[in-house]
Amino acid sequence: MGRNLTAEDRELRALLGDVETIAVVGLSSRKGRPSYEVARYLQRHGYRIVPVNPNETEVLGERAYPSLRDLPADVRIDVVDVFRRAEHTPEVARDAVAIGANVLWLQEDIVSEEAAAIATAGGLDVIMGVCIRNIRERLLGND
Repeated sequence: MGRNLTAEDRELRALLGDVETIAVVGLSSRKGRPSYEVARYLQRHGYRIVPVNPNETEVLGERAYPSLRDLPADVRIDVVDVFRRAEHTPEVARDAVAIGANVLWLQEDIVSEEAAAIATAGGLDVIMGVCIRNIRERLLGND
C-alpha cells in the first residue's frame, strides 16, 4: 500500500536510494552518542560510513580521518552528514564543496544559513535540521 509523498519526500527517497558513501563529520566511537547510533544504523542498512573526527582513529570498523580534506582522493563521498555545532558547519561546507560531495546534511537541531549558502553555491544539495536515520526510516522503512 503506497502512501502519498510530497515532492520533497520523493526527492529525499531518490536521494537516499542513490547514496553509497556517507562521511559522518563528528562521529564518536562512544556508544550511545547520537553520531554513533545514526552511523551504526546507516552502516547496517548498506551504506559505507567514513568517520571524520580528528580525535578518532577508527569507528565502526572504518578508518577515521581528521577532516574531509584528509580523505584519500579515491574515496567518493555522496553525503556529508554533520554532527557538529552550527558555528563549525561553514568550514565543513567549504570542505564538502572542495571534495566534490553531492549533499550536505546537517543533523537534527543544526541549522546554519551560512553553511547552506556555501554548499548551495558549490553545487551541493542541502538538508538541515533533520536526522538522516529518521528520514530513511520514514521513507524507506525499517528493513
